Amino acid sequence: MSAAVRALAQRLTEAVGTVLVGSERSAFALQIALFGRGHVLIEGVPGTGKTLLVRTFSLLLGLEFRRIQFTPDLMPADVVGTTIFNPKTAEFVTRPGPIVANIVLADEINRTPPKTQSALLEAMEEGRVTIDGVPLMLPLPFMLCATQNPIEYEGTYPLPEAQLDRFMLKIPSGYPQAAQELTLLGRGAAGFDARDVERSGLQPVTNASEIMDAQRVVREIHVAEALQRYVFDIISATRNSQHVALGASPRAGLALLIAAQGAAAIAGRDFVTPDDVKDVAQITLAHRLIVHPHAEIEGVTTTEIMDGILKSVAVPKDAATAAP
Repeated sequence: MSAAVRALAQRLTEAVGTVLVGSERSAFALQIALFGRGHVLIEGVPGTGKTLLVRTFSLLLGLEFRRIQFTPDLMPADVVGTTIFNPKTAEFVTRPGPIVANIVLADEINRTPPKTQSALLEAMEEGRVTIDGVPLMLPLPFMLCATQNPIEYEGTYPLPEAQLDRFMLKIPSGYPQAAQELTLLGRGAAGFDARDVERSGLQPVTNASEIMDAQRVVREIHVAEALQRYVFDIISATRNSQHVALGASPRAGLALLIAAQGAAAIAGRDFVTPDDVKDVAQITLAHRLIVHPHAEIEGVTTTEIMDGILKSVAVPKDAATAAP
């Protein structure tokens, strides 16, 4: 079963690589979130391909895609939808908002006030929205991809902890390496235009049915009891760290376990290994931690904290970590 997931992941990674240079890790993270039924926050300075990554990925999935440009004057109804009066029928009808799609890009999510940000919470957690008291289920599969700029503070509204905790993964989007950027410049000189990726010839490499099959396979990946304990020990270590004011939640522990299942499936295995857990721990947990003020003054980052935790927590080595 996992062989089919691995084949799908390889097709997606190769196709993303035809548009974005050095995108293997980002494509891997998006696949983890997609197969794990989670959501992704992509953080990086302007011009590093955050929006292009999501647009490319959505084109390859062949699903309905919507983009919401978050601005200070955006209202919750602009996201989830509203009801309008139809004079011909003398009835109120529901007009769904752009959140009602398979893949939704919340571009520059931290530029809108908390009132509008909170409109996403129900969609992210329950896969539905409520419009004037009436629930509306979102299409399946559903994934929210949000972007934000980490260096701009003027006119921005930091995401609250409750919302950050609902993002399964946080992907850093940094500058490419020298060779990768030279390749990117070469593509530009040859006529590639990132603003017109829809006309670049990209074709879907999968469909909703195959994606949902992959999601079912991922949740059936075996996680030995010793590895379940390993996940728990990592989560507990974040709560007991002297550098952390608020550690990872139980939701974070489930996200780490599911992400590890996704990593195992992408590798073509039917069981999780300790390396799978360690491979996804940073992108799953670091954004959920709140650094203690004294550690923040010393310049300690959540990435450094997670590095220390992964080195200090004992890795299970007995036979229980093997395949069932």
